[in-house]
Amino acid sequence: MLCPSFFLIAVFCVAAGSVWLAGVRLSRYADGIAREFGVGQAVLGVVLLGGITSLPEIAVTGTAAIGGNAALAVNNLLGGFTMQVTVLALADMAIRRNALTGTVPDPIVLLQGVLGIILIAVTITGIGVGDIPFAGAGLWTWGIAALFVYAVRMVARAQDKPGWEVIGEPLSPDIDVDDPTENLTRPQLLGATAAVALVILVMGYFLSTSGEALAERTGLGDSFFGAVFIAISTSLPEISTVLTAVKLGRHVMAVSDIFGTNLFDVGVIFLVDLLYPGGAVLNEVGMFSIVAGLTGIVVTAVYVIGLIERRDPALFGVGLDSYAVMTIYIGGIALLFTLR
Repeated sequence: MLCPSFFLIAVFCVAAGSVWLAGVRLSRYADGIAREFGVGQAVLGVVLLGGITSLPEIAVTGTAAIGGNAALAVNNLLGGFTMQVTVLALADMAIRRNALTGTVPDPIVLLQGVLGIILIAVTITGIGVGDIPFAGAGLWTWGIAALFVYAVRMVARAQDKPGWEVIGEPLSPDIDVDDPTENLTRPQLLGATAAVALVILVMGYFLSTSGEALAERTGLGDSFFGAVFIAISTSLPEISTVLTAVKLGRHVMAVSDIFGTNLFDVGVIFLVDLLYPGGAVLNEVGMFSIVAGLTGIVVTAVYVIGLIERRDPALFGVGLDSYAVMTIYIGGIALLFTLR
């Protein structure tokens, strides 16, 4: 017996809301763990924070991959990459102070953005030329995994010993904010983290299954539904945390968190390939995924240009690059709709 459409929509909305709320808590717990155990600037810290805050994407794509839905799994990651960069434009438009990219004097952010572009470009190339199965995954996704590990190592080393800095302008100061983890002991912190992680994994399963059913029921297709609706749902924690960071004036943290999370999300494609039962996963997607990836490259490049140029003019308190990113994202969705 088929479930009514309104029931599927209700399940999808409840799952998305649960992922959002749990994801916000999880981000705070992840920061608390990094501070408590002193791993914030090390490779372990990068992997820990990236892995924990990417759990919504891991839950959804892992479920889709195990179920054999390559289009939903891969396009959720590629669409999430673009959506999360667009979150910065939403934050810029919500705060309306100055161009966001004109207030981020940190070379690490530039490094993260360029590494994300390289990882997406390699992924698109693998889709275009085709992959060869090897040791449970594809050769191209093995290459993506290797590049991801190198990128994490490079970012971690640069955080510990930056090679250069912007002269004449200090880094964004730390701002005292209420920390919900400060009164928790280590066991309580780890237990709370495990609890919200479990919520995300369970709700991620319902988000994936209900999304797959809605994609079929509405005729939008797994590719489009994964790249747009599910990508937006799994990006909800980033929307909340980035808006909070920008309101507090912590622009470096806001942009760095988005670019850093995107690095990890592209690396998850390797996990998807390992879990997918039908061979090399990049062979199961095509032009739709290439366009989704190219859109991610373009929006990231626009912000990298703004970070380098650092004189981005503002219109009504919003950077012109943020207007460009939002326009590109909307245009990309329209183009993907025609390819669904």
